[in-house]
Amino acid sequence: MEIKVTENGYKRIGEFFGRHSFMLAVLKLVYKYLPYPVFVAYPSLLVYLFFHYGIISEEFLKVLFVPAVVFVAVTLFRKICNRQRPYEKYDIKPIVHKEKKGQSFPSRHAASEFIIAMAFLYVSPALGIVLLFVGAVMCVSRVLCGVHFIKDVLVGAALSVLIGYIGFFLL
Repeated sequence: MEIKVTENGYKRIGEFFGRHSFMLAVLKLVYKYLPYPVFVAYPSLLVYLFFHYGIISEEFLKVLFVPAVVFVAVTLFRKICNRQRPYEKYDIKPIVHKEKKGQSFPSRHAASEFIIAMAFLYVSPALGIVLLFVGAVMCVSRVLCGVHFIKDVLVGAALSVLIGYIGFFLL
């Protein structure tokens, strides 16, 4: 069973948010600003690890290199696959203005957010759990805004969780 949003589904989502201006404003805020604290948290984690453990510590090196591997792998895979975004494939206007063509699968935002969450889970499980929740909310906003398919964000998140688990907890 595949979970997906059809063209009609995206149109209904757009109509819903068109009728509910407060909900639209919240969605746009979440879409635009939720990634920032996460992406500020990551270098903060690196700085913490640098001063607490040192630059050649296992903790610092894992938190530096495992996310780098995910980011490079997802970026290359997106270029190779070059899948269309919902607003390209369907006759819809995304809720947020976007002009980017292709490179929708997997979502790099989802992959980046979830690998950062996995890094935090490795260092501070409580903060990692919070960031996993934040990542889920961010993924939902990307789908609701019509810039990613559900599969895009699920695969981005799943790749990061898998690689993160292997890189942080098994190696």
